[in-house]
Amino acid sequence: KLKMMSPMSAEATVVRNYIDWLVSLPWRKGSKEQIDLDRAEQVLEADHFGLEKVKERILEYLAVQALVKKIKGPILCLVGPPGVGKTSLGRSIASATGRKFIRVSLGGVRDEAEIRGHRRTYIGAMPGKVIQGLRKGGTRNPVFLLDEVDKMSTDFRGDPSSALLEVLDPEQNHAFGDHFLDVDYDLSTVMFIATANNLAAIPGPLRDRMEVIRIEGYTEEEKVRIAERYLVPKQLETHGLGVDRLTFSEGALLEIIRLYTREAGVRSLEREIANICRKVARKVVKDGGADRKYQVGAPQVKAYLGVPRYSYGRKDEEHFIGLVNGLAWTEIGGELLTVETAIVPGTGKITMTGKLGEVMRESAQAALSYVRSRWLQLGLEQDFHSSIDIHIHVPEGAVPKDGPSAGITMATALVSALTGRRVDSDVAMTGEVTLRGRVLAIGGLKEKLLAAKRAGIHKVLIPRENEKNLEDVPANIRRALEICPVGHMDEVLDQAIAGGLNIQSAGEESGFTKDSEKSVRH
Repeated sequence: KLKMMSPMSAEATVVRNYIDWLVSLPWRKGSKEQIDLDRAEQVLEADHFGLEKVKERILEYLAVQALVKKIKGPILCLVGPPGVGKTSLGRSIASATGRKFIRVSLGGVRDEAEIRGHRRTYIGAMPGKVIQGLRKGGTRNPVFLLDEVDKMSTDFRGDPSSALLEVLDPEQNHAFGDHFLDVDYDLSTVMFIATANNLAAIPGPLRDRMEVIRIEGYTEEEKVRIAERYLVPKQLETHGLGVDRLTFSEGALLEIIRLYTREAGVRSLEREIANICRKVARKVVKDGGADRKYQVGAPQVKAYLGVPRYSYGRKDEEHFIGLVNGLAWTEIGGELLTVETAIVPGTGKITMTGKLGEVMRESAQAALSYVRSRWLQLGLEQDFHSSIDIHIHVPEGAVPKDGPSAGITMATALVSALTGRRVDSDVAMTGEVTLRGRVLAIGGLKEKLLAAKRAGIHKVLIPRENEKNLEDVPANIRRALEICPVGHMDEVLDQAIAGGLNIQSAGEESGFTKDSEKSVRH
């Protein structure tokens, strides 16, 4: 057909472009994979600290491939906060498996044709991003990274996430149909890796086609190790400073992490290290390149980076009435969350402040109902609530807070304020409370325990159901803290109230025991 056309005709250009695309695609050419588990493990360990689940999954895939020879490429979805190494991990996986690496950013894509391509009837038609990426990579079995898959949007031109369903379905992608090519292309040998910050933003059918691996934010200890192994050497080389010219102490790195960055990943940490390197480079040039060695310790950090931007929670040295140390989980790690309760004369009104979410407000109501049901065991008047107003406040009022895990903290604060007993400031706690006083499991235990250690807490009360999660907590944290699993509020109060609060056992979980029923009748 092209031979019969005039070279000057518009359609000849379209046909020639189409043939160029068909000829240039890697229909048979593929990278020869290196199925050497020891080498692959070394590559993954050299480039990234931690991330054990992802590394295990890649090594398992290579092991199966060594046995089966022909295997469909895995479709993984790495979900985690920014800066934890999701995108760079894709590059390391390509290096470990001996494949080419292709990255396509899907952030802001809102046209279905970006994935499937445009039909050739349109002027300037092109294949979609998948086929373009394969042509650029030159192999049919690359590691294909779909970056920011949760940032795609939808408009009148179609839904790109629906177009991805065919790409990421192992049962269908052996015959992927691009509108421009109009012939099937086999994607079954491609190793697809998607990255996302928010799993909830990915549509259900698309999420169902991927193997989701969650990457949590790094702990302080992990950030220090990452800085020592990767970030500091990289920045010293970038700024022309050798290890013999500038060194960072572990205390200095910890100071930067705690007071100058607030993140789950390590991007801001790298920026602050680079900031110090620039200032030292200026001093070196000003001194005429003198062979002076610069050491950055914790006391010198403020001189280089200025006044600290952030602070972190520290426990009070004194025991207070109605003030309890709780523990909270955030995307950037754990935080010490204090709960304050004040009792004033009134008419039974309860006030909650501190920008609390709906779940946290309901948790406070449940805690109050539990305390009211235990009036007899706590030595209170039966109608104690009718002559007082209760105010529950969680400091840092501008920061939104939500979740049920502060239930036992609020219940303890209420009991302390109502009975006039001080709470041990060396104790922190986390757990959901029921109306019967049972302590239910919570999430983010590892981060919460790290926050407790950082705040100087020595004893932490956790739900008994979370004992199994202690395996994920580093051994040095478990040794530094006295971790007490509890199953009922009676145990919590006995350990949290200074000197212990020896209340009646929970044999009758409601405050209305036989004795209390008599007092109600009479």
